Order: sequence, then structure tokens, then C-alpha cells
Amino acid sequence: MNTTTASPEADQKSATSQEPTSQEPNIQTRPQPLFRPFQDRMLAGVAVGIARYLGVDVTIVRIVLAVLTVVGGVGVPLYLAGWLLIPEEGRDQSIAADFIQSLQARSSR
Repeated sequence: MNTTTASPEADQKSATSQEPTSQEPNIQTRPQPLFRPFQDRMLAGVAVGIARYLGVDVTIVRIVLAVLTVVGGVGVPLYLAGWLLIPEEGRDQSIAADFIQSLQARSSR
């Protein structure tokens, strides 16, 4: 019978190869919330909020919205929908949610 045993050095190498390296990307377990920030906004902060949420440059989002406005005219309605549906920084609800809640409060009287 030919039995070979691994050397302690080989055991140590295999144990260390399973450890995560410091070069691996830091994966966020919690996504960044979507909101319209007060800083860096041009109009209502929709493009800045979307850019920060997606992790892209705000110029890209602004160009996409401008192209959608010129090509199909859908950029303006999308921007308005973002303004109504994305909450402002420091607020829990969007403008649309506040409006619906006020309507429900009036109808329950």
C-alpha cells in the first residue's frame, strides 16, 4: 500500500487559498435608497437621484432624458413621473403618496 500524507505546508496552503482576498470587490448588502437630493440638482433632482441610485454619472442620465425628450417626447413625462414618485431627501413619502394620503383622509371624514 502506498499511502502518502500531505505535508503541513500543503495543508496550510490549501487553507489559505480558501480565504477571501483583499482584492475582491466590496459587495453592498443593502441597496442605496432612491431619493431626490438637495445638492447638485438642476430642476427637481430626479436625474441626480437616479444617477446616484444606479451608480452612474449624472450627465449620462441627463443625456438619456434629453434624447428621450427629443426623439419620442417621452423624456418630459418620465421626468414628471420621477418628480411625483421619488421622495425628496429626508422625506419618507413622495409627492404622489402625500397627495393620495390627503385624499384618503378627506374621504374618511
